[in-house]
Amino acid sequence: MANIKVITYKEATGKLKDIYEDLIKKRGKLAAVHTIQSLNPDTIIAHMELYMTIMFSQSPLSRAQREMIAVVVSSVNGCEYCQQHHGTALNNYWKNEERVQSLRINYQTAALTVPDILLCQFATELTVHPGDFGLENRTENLRQGGFGDRAILDATLVVAYFNFVNRIVLALEVQVEEKAGEGYKY
Repeated sequence: MANIKVITYKEATGKLKDIYEDLIKKRGKLAAVHTIQSLNPDTIIAHMELYMTIMFSQSPLSRAQREMIAVVVSSVNGCEYCQQHHGTALNNYWKNEERVQSLRINYQTAALTVPDILLCQFATELTVHPGDFGLENRTENLRQGGFGDRAILDATLVVAYFNFVNRIVLALEVQVEEKAGEGYKY
């Protein structure tokens, strides 16, 4: 159970109720990561705009690659909530639950392509060593792997976004919903 007050869908009124209904209409379901922000509804709107831009807009990175990065960052951070949600989203593309589970445990065992391994290495390093990240030009590994500057930017945005969300989820003890990740529009 979350460790702060949460206004549920049934309790919501006014602007918050409108936001919840819009999320259900657009995404298929209301997630606990949104309801945890119910005391400050404007953050839900900003959060969703950022999420949709980073994860769904045009990018040199595929949707599967962005979901893969989300799972790796969440695994490194020990965020079960995001691992489950984005593992389900990733499996929507991979169609291989065993491979997704391997990614969650150790990306090196998930039968990835070399470019995807580079993305996972980048995600892990930036998550574990954000302050030491400038000591080496780790973006050069991505560049040598065929990624251009826009892809590097987008990978960095996905890593940063999931570190942000993982901290919300972990700090406020957001619980994984029953059938996490299922029923959303991908």
